Amino acid sequence: MFDDVSLNSDSRGNQREDDRQRAQARKSQVKQRDDGLTPEQRRERDAKALQEKAAKKAAQAAVGGTTDSKNKGNAKK
Repeated sequence: MFDDVSLNSDSRGNQREDDRQRAQARKSQVKQRDDGLTPEQRRERDAKALQEKAAKKAAQAAVGGTTDSKNKGNAKK
């Protein structure tokens, strides 16, 4: 039934080698962190940014603004 189909190692050509080369190229294009910060400094910076974001959100909620953009206009009836 499938006598005409041959599945030898040459049937895929050099796809694996091409994939390896593409993967290597993608690895070299990945940006390295160039902010010059140590991991501890980065953690402190990120924690400060999160605190500022939380404070901004709390202030907005205190004013009465909506903070949940997903449910905007979807009040249950």
